[in-house]
Amino acid sequence: MKQKLALSLAALLLPLSAAAAAEPASPREIGVEASIAFPAYGTVRNFEADGDDGIWIEDQRRDWYYAKLTGYCPDLDFVQAIAIDTHGTARLDKFGAIIVNGQRCAFTSFVTAEKPLLRKQRLKLAKEAKAAAKAAESN
Repeated sequence: MKQKLALSLAALLLPLSAAAAAEPASPREIGVEASIAFPAYGTVRNFEADGDDGIWIEDQRRDWYYAKLTGYCPDLDFVQAIAIDTHGTARLDKFGAIIVNGQRCAFTSFVTAEKPLLRKQRLKLAKEAKAAAKAAESN
Protein backbone atom coordinates (compact mmCIF):
# COMPACT_ATOMS: atom_id res chain seq x y z
CA MET A 1 0.00 0.00 0.00
CA LYS A 2 2.81 2.43 0.91
CA GLN A 3 4.56 1.72 -2.40
CA LYS A 4 1.40 2.54 -4.39
CA LEU A 5 0.95 5.77 -2.44
CA ALA A 6 4.54 6.79 -3.08
CA LEU A 7 4.19 6.05 -6.80
CA SER A 8 0.94 8.02 -6.94
CA LEU A 9 2.56 11.02 -5.28
CA ALA A 10 5.55 10.80 -7.62
CA ALA A 11 3.23 10.74 -10.63
CA LEU A 12 1.45 13.86 -9.34
CA LEU A 13 4.65 15.77 -8.59
CA LEU A 14 6.50 14.89 -11.80
CA PRO A 15 4.63 17.36 -14.03
CA LEU A 16 5.16 20.12 -11.45
CA SER A 17 8.91 19.57 -11.27
CA ALA A 18 9.17 19.35 -15.08
CA ALA A 19 7.36 22.67 -15.43
CA ALA A 20 9.64 24.31 -12.88
CA ALA A 21 12.72 22.98 -14.67
CA ALA A 22 11.48 24.28 -18.03
CA GLU A 23 11.28 27.89 -16.81
CA PRO A 24 14.57 29.74 -17.28
CA ALA A 25 16.07 31.20 -14.13
CA SER A 26 15.95 34.97 -14.14
CA PRO A 27 19.42 36.49 -14.08
CA ARG A 28 20.47 38.15 -10.86
CA GLU A 29 20.64 41.94 -10.95
CA ILE A 30 24.21 43.14 -10.35
CA GLY A 31 25.15 46.16 -8.23
CA VAL A 32 22.12 46.30 -5.94
CA GLU A 33 22.32 46.39 -2.15
CA ALA A 34 22.06 42.87 -0.75
CA SER A 35 22.64 40.76 2.34
CA ILE A 36 23.59 37.22 3.30
CA ALA A 37 21.42 35.59 5.96
CA PHE A 38 22.94 33.70 8.88
CA PRO A 39 26.65 34.10 8.05
CA ALA A 40 27.58 32.33 11.30
CA TYR A 41 25.97 29.10 10.09
CA GLY A 42 28.08 28.35 7.04
CA THR A 43 26.29 30.50 4.48
CA VAL A 44 29.56 32.26 3.61
CA ARG A 45 31.55 29.92 1.41
CA ASN A 46 34.55 31.86 0.11
CA PHE A 47 36.12 35.30 -0.18
CA GLU A 48 38.54 37.08 -2.49
CA ALA A 49 40.31 40.30 -1.53
CA ASP A 50 40.31 43.29 -3.89
CA GLY A 51 43.59 44.76 -2.77
CA ASP A 52 43.05 46.60 0.50
CA ASP A 53 39.92 48.44 -0.66
CA GLY A 54 37.20 45.79 -0.87
CA ILE A 55 36.33 42.13 -0.75
CA TRP A 56 34.23 39.72 -2.79
CA ILE A 57 32.25 37.26 -0.69
CA GLU A 58 30.60 34.06 -2.01
CA ASP A 59 27.55 32.55 -0.34
CA GLN A 60 26.47 28.90 -0.21
CA ARG A 61 24.43 29.31 -3.43
CA ARG A 62 27.63 30.39 -5.19
CA ASP A 63 26.37 33.96 -5.62
CA TRP A 64 29.03 36.65 -5.24
CA TYR A 65 28.80 39.99 -3.42
CA TYR A 66 31.20 42.93 -3.24
CA ALA A 67 31.82 44.82 -0.02
CA LYS A 68 33.47 48.22 -0.36
CA LEU A 69 35.46 49.07 2.76
CA THR A 70 35.41 52.43 4.55
CA GLY A 71 39.16 52.81 4.29
CA TYR A 72 42.44 51.00 4.14
CA CYS A 73 42.32 47.46 5.54
CA PRO A 74 45.87 46.30 6.28
CA ASP A 75 46.92 42.78 5.28
CA LEU A 76 43.57 42.01 3.60
CA ASP A 77 45.28 41.11 0.34
CA PHE A 78 47.44 38.48 2.08
CA VAL A 79 45.25 36.76 4.69
CA GLN A 80 43.90 33.25 4.36
CA ALA A 81 41.03 33.69 6.81
CA ILE A 82 38.77 36.50 7.95
CA ALA A 83 36.18 36.92 10.69
CA ILE A 84 32.76 38.39 9.97
CA ASP A 85 31.27 40.99 12.31
CA THR A 86 27.52 41.53 11.98
CA HIS A 87 27.02 43.40 15.30
CA GLY A 88 24.82 40.60 16.62
CA THR A 89 22.36 40.52 13.75
CA ALA A 90 21.69 37.47 11.61
CA ARG A 91 22.61 39.27 8.37
CA LEU A 92 25.79 40.33 6.63
CA ASP A 93 25.00 43.58 4.86
CA LYS A 94 26.34 47.12 4.39
CA PHE A 95 26.35 47.63 8.17
CA GLY A 96 28.68 44.68 8.70
CA ALA A 97 32.44 44.42 8.82
CA ILE A 98 35.28 41.95 8.58
CA ILE A 99 38.10 41.44 11.03
CA VAL A 100 41.55 40.92 9.55
CA ASN A 101 44.40 40.12 11.96
CA GLY A 102 42.52 41.83 14.79
CA GLN A 103 41.78 44.97 12.74
CA ARG A 104 38.08 45.75 12.15
CA CYS A 105 37.32 46.87 8.59
CA ALA A 106 33.78 48.25 8.19
CA PHE A 107 31.75 48.20 4.96
CA THR A 108 30.37 51.24 3.16
CA SER A 109 28.34 49.10 0.75
CA PHE A 110 27.48 45.46 0.16
CA VAL A 111 26.15 44.75 -3.34
CA THR A 112 25.55 41.80 -5.64
CA ALA A 113 28.45 41.14 -8.00
CA GLU A 114 29.78 38.87 -10.70
CA LYS A 115 32.37 36.25 -9.87
CA PRO A 116 35.73 38.05 -9.62
CA LEU A 117 38.48 37.48 -12.14
CA LEU A 118 41.43 35.42 -11.04
CA ARG A 119 44.04 37.41 -9.12
CA LYS A 120 46.61 37.14 -11.91
CA GLN A 121 44.12 38.47 -14.46
CA ARG A 122 43.12 41.38 -12.19
CA LEU A 123 46.76 42.34 -11.62
CA LYS A 124 47.50 42.13 -15.36
CA LEU A 125 44.51 44.35 -16.21
CA ALA A 126 45.52 46.88 -13.54
CA LYS A 127 49.06 46.97 -14.89
CA GLU A 128 47.78 47.49 -18.46
CA ALA A 129 45.44 50.27 -17.31
CA LYS A 130 48.27 52.01 -15.46
CA ALA A 131 50.51 51.77 -18.55
CA ALA A 132 47.72 53.15 -20.78
CA ALA A 133 47.12 56.05 -18.38
CA LYS A 134 50.82 56.83 -18.29
CA ALA A 135 51.00 56.73 -22.11
CA ALA A 136 47.97 59.04 -22.40
CA GLU A 137 49.50 61.43 -19.87
CA SER A 138 52.78 61.68 -21.78
CA ASN A 139 50.98 62.46 -25.08
